[in-house]
Amino acid sequence: MTLSESDFIDLQTLTGVMRTHRFRPGTGVWPGVILYSEIYQMTGPIQRLASRLAGEGFEVLVPEVYHEYEEPGTVLGYDKEGTDRGNFLKFEKPVSSFDSDSRALIEYLLNRFEYPWKGVGTLGFCLGGHLAFRAALDPRVTASSCFYATDIHSATLGHGKHDDTLSRSGEIEAELLLIWGRQDPHVPAEGRRLIYDTLTEKQRNFQWHEFNAAHAFARDEGIRYDAASTRIAWELTIELFKRTLA
Repeated sequence: MTLSESDFIDLQTLTGVMRTHRFRPGTGVWPGVILYSEIYQMTGPIQRLASRLAGEGFEVLVPEVYHEYEEPGTVLGYDKEGTDRGNFLKFEKPVSSFDSDSRALIEYLLNRFEYPWKGVGTLGFCLGGHLAFRAALDPRVTASSCFYATDIHSATLGHGKHDDTLSRSGEIEAELLLIWGRQDPHVPAEGRRLIYDTLTEKQRNFQWHEFNAAHAFARDEGIRYDAASTRIAWELTIELFKRTLA
């Protein structure tokens, strides 16, 4: 399947304009997936993942999650400076602003007259895994694939480091796909167990997969990249979206 030229739209949110990158198959109307990036925003690995998903028959939106703090088009580096800035902003931005961003993205997809599907999908990596999970609190999200989602177990997302994502997870109607690396220090075994037990207790519809891999194992730059685990996790993600969205 060929792709349209990638472009971007500037969506109005409650906290200002949010640059949102868009990847689509060549022609027609396609089910929508919101892809939430790592703390670095629209890096090369995220762009390649978005293109790959679009090639499977989805319209993919990648928002710049720190649009209130950085100029449009800003990409943070995979280095100490970029990591420090991304982590600072993760705890500086209010959770309510992450939520209003998600609503703007969902409404953009669903409010178009030619969009025939009932819901949208969410996909995310690291910080984005948490945002994809949290976006599924909105009943208009049908399915969510979350790769090594940080801060759910500790409830520390956003300004004040006090989110309610896990405590509200019983509200989630979407099918969840949770993907983890066992060698991930950001989400240790006890944190993963807390999330698993909570979702089980709340009788949510979820799949759970752990790989012998590090944090950010799906990022195809750097020594932590695990191609085999990424391939399997990606196939699980495509199956989820094609079954629930397409």
